[in-house]
Amino acid sequence: MSNSEFTPKVGLDAVGLTNLGGVMWNATPATLYEEFVMNGEGLIAADGPMCAETGKYTGRSPEDKFVVEEASSKDKIWWGKVNRPISEEKFDRLLHRVQAYLQDSMVYVQDCWAGAEVSERVPIRVITQLAWHSLFARNMFIPVTDADDLRNHEPQFTVIGAPGFKADPAIDGTRSEAFILVHFGRGIVLIGGTSYAGEIKKSIFTVMNYLLPLRGVLSMHCSANEGPSADTAVFFGLSGTGKTTLSADPKRRLIGDDEHGWTNHGVFNFEGGCYAKAIRLSAEAEPEIFATTRRFGTVLENVVVDELTREIDLDDASLTENTRASYPITQIHNAKLEGIGEHPRNVVMLTCDAFGVMPPISRLTPEQASYHFLSGYTAKVAGTERGMGKEPQATFSTCFGAPFLALPPTVYSDLLAKKIRDHKASCWLVNTGWSGGGFGVGSRIKIAYSRAMVNAALEGKLNDVKFVKDPIFGLDVPGECPGVPTEVLMPRDTWADKRAYDAKARELVALFEKNFEQFADTVPAAVRSAGMK
Repeated sequence: MSNSEFTPKVGLDAVGLTNLGGVMWNATPATLYEEFVMNGEGLIAADGPMCAETGKYTGRSPEDKFVVEEASSKDKIWWGKVNRPISEEKFDRLLHRVQAYLQDSMVYVQDCWAGAEVSERVPIRVITQLAWHSLFARNMFIPVTDADDLRNHEPQFTVIGAPGFKADPAIDGTRSEAFILVHFGRGIVLIGGTSYAGEIKKSIFTVMNYLLPLRGVLSMHCSANEGPSADTAVFFGLSGTGKTTLSADPKRRLIGDDEHGWTNHGVFNFEGGCYAKAIRLSAEAEPEIFATTRRFGTVLENVVVDELTREIDLDDASLTENTRASYPITQIHNAKLEGIGEHPRNVVMLTCDAFGVMPPISRLTPEQASYHFLSGYTAKVAGTERGMGKEPQATFSTCFGAPFLALPPTVYSDLLAKKIRDHKASCWLVNTGWSGGGFGVGSRIKIAYSRAMVNAALEGKLNDVKFVKDPIFGLDVPGECPGVPTEVLMPRDTWADKRAYDAKARELVALFEKNFEQFADTVPAAVRSAGMK
């Protein structure tokens, strides 16, 4: 179907885009490669991936994200630092300016689904200025491919991406030239001033985090995979904790690497692709993901390319630590392409402890699971957000995804607790951070050890092991684990200075306690008492 013959039931005039220079509807990867090259948007690397740079915005810009304060949603939103309000008047003014800016311009449109589960999926449309953004959207969401379905597609949410348009804070009420505005009532996400493609992906995740819990479906910032006996596991964790790496296990089928829903039937992937960190990927430690960086159809973001040989250098962080690879999930050979799994038997919460004091794996009671889910402790790894230095920063991101939550955190934690109880899931806290000392002193726990611990938990090899109660964190730590040196399991044993360990551990406990004060009046007493002592 050529673009000239395509007449959708819902056109771009539905979001006020008229007098455009051209519209390319639902272009295939090959066509978008051609557009990418003709537009001079970047380079094609030697082995086939599309390589683009995003300029000064090399990560998400959370302080530039706003939610429109409007009647249908304002009483439901978790207002505050995550969801900053902006008026409908300012939204309309900025939308009109973007509509005028895009006149006479070529735009690329992808009609997709967010959600693999038919009963829960959300029809979306992504309209972009850049061909590589269009391929990114086609990779990350689930493209509509049937001709009749395309004609009749009615988007519930439309993303308009205009990276070349820069806001004027004095006129537009934004914080800077960049903006991500979400209007839940009108179903529009407006993005401008930044070329970082992750804003497209995460804005739709915010939409799903708004819509699904209101239907009783838990939306989760997690990866998911399935073992040989259809045993599903979900992995919560922020960027840099190993969520993508640990879920891409050749012995288990990948359901999805970042965003899922948990219904009364099981779990389902929101996406049709993966968005993995690419910095220092190795064929030895992460063979599945490494291989995608050498394939046609992959979009590499801010990965350095030799202009002469077109060879990529995954170790070069001169543009950013937050280099990224976006690829369709079909590139993972053992992916479960239908994107749906049974109720999880195991729930894994990943943290990257920069203090180097938390156990590398521990078993959680349901109450501890609620406590650690609400706490969302990790260390932000350099590059995932603008303005960070090279040293990790300890942070608490509730539900392991605070920047993307639309509703109050207890909405999600209550749903998780109910799911865990109803389906008798085992819960684990896995630390992929430092051992033998904090950042700058100790070393990062080996991926091979983390994978061995996770596999042992998922395969039931820890069920009959003796557990030891950690005296500071109150966590049950296995005394042994196949493939892992015993001393690694007990973090205090890895420190040369035991008193320094005790002091740093108490410091972290104090941070947990202070952070959890915000939830003390809204959670059951059993959850409050499950915290650090």
